[in-house]
Amino acid sequence: MLKRHIFLIGMAGSGKTSLGKKVASKLDLPYVDMDRYISELVGMSIPELFLEKGEAAFRNAETNLLISLIDAPKAIISTGGGCVLNPVNYEIMRNHGIIILIDRPPEDIMQDIRLETRPLLQEKGVEEVGKMYDERIERYKKAADVVLYNAYGYHNAVYTLEKIIMNRFNLAD
Repeated sequence: MLKRHIFLIGMAGSGKTSLGKKVASKLDLPYVDMDRYISELVGMSIPELFLEKGEAAFRNAETNLLISLIDAPKAIISTGGGCVLNPVNYEIMRNHGIIILIDRPPEDIMQDIRLETRPLLQEKGVEEVGKMYDERIERYKKAADVVLYNAYGYHNAVYTLEKIIMNRFNLAD
């Protein structure tokens, strides 16, 4: 049982969702994908929300969701790529959980990212992924309690994330 939430942060395409979902399943822990939750709540995809309501509406929805998760059962939570960059969101995460950065090299992200599901990257184009990474990585690292470098394949990252969580929360093998 988790004593605090586990917030996964990092760039779009870093592996937050796939790793979070898999490790939550393996450890029989609750899992929340913030983007998916917001999408279901507003009845439109994240790209549609960005287009129709703007980025500010999406960022407000992220903050409201984090506030509502404070008293929810402790879970592994995959955040949006910009969520932790908002000081209010960072404080909520800091006060109610541990923050794990999934740090994936931009060239790996660029190999398999689907732009149509990534509003900010779609707007800027794949060539901007490296620039966005460079702009954000130090802020991500400062926010993180733990950094998982996701450059050695999916199965290695799953194993590493599972071990980080088990060790951090003293969960039995």
